[in-house]
Amino acid sequence: MIPSQFIPGATAVGMTFKDGIILGAEKRISYGTYVVSRAGKKVFKISDMVGAACAGMVVDMQVLIREISALVKIRELELRRSIPSNSVAKLMSALLFSRRYFPLITQVIVGGVDEKPSIFVLDPLGSVIPDEYSCVGSGAEIAIGVIEANYSRDMSEESAKELVVKSIKSAIQRDSASGDGADLLVITKAGSKEESIKF
Repeated sequence: MIPSQFIPGATAVGMTFKDGIILGAEKRISYGTYVVSRAGKKVFKISDMVGAACAGMVVDMQVLIREISALVKIRELELRRSIPSNSVAKLMSALLFSRRYFPLITQVIVGGVDEKPSIFVLDPLGSVIPDEYSCVGSGAEIAIGVIEANYSRDMSEESAKELVVKSIKSAIQRDSASGDGADLLVITKAGSKEESIKF
């Protein structure tokens, strides 16, 4: 078992809006009171229409994303079509559950656009919870309060982006394990785009 002072903190946010989804996470990687890096990446593109935002052990999230990206690519080649976000979430769930005795210490928000935008939250043992928005990590309690007070299903992309950034900024102000800017991934039917913001 990892001592609690060495479990890294983070804030990762996922949200649906009128035309797509947005995933965001701050960039700080810290173990206890030591800031290991100010340029960590916790938001990942899995396929053209599916992405993930993670909180937890950086190596575990990197291994998980690398493995799920390869499995999704193989499945897409077999089927000759893109894999919907709910199937990616279920595949990731099976992968996490198969490692339940030696779990990957990461919480994940999977988001994508199929017929409609979808967000799924996964814990280290593979539970899958569909939602319209979610937050994970040590700053989640602060970020979720900001989102719940301002969220609307028919938000525009710009409004959703502003709300995700606002929620991450709020978490950074109270959670010392979160900070140093944010990475964002926006996915719509038109495609995906990534952005990095400095605070």
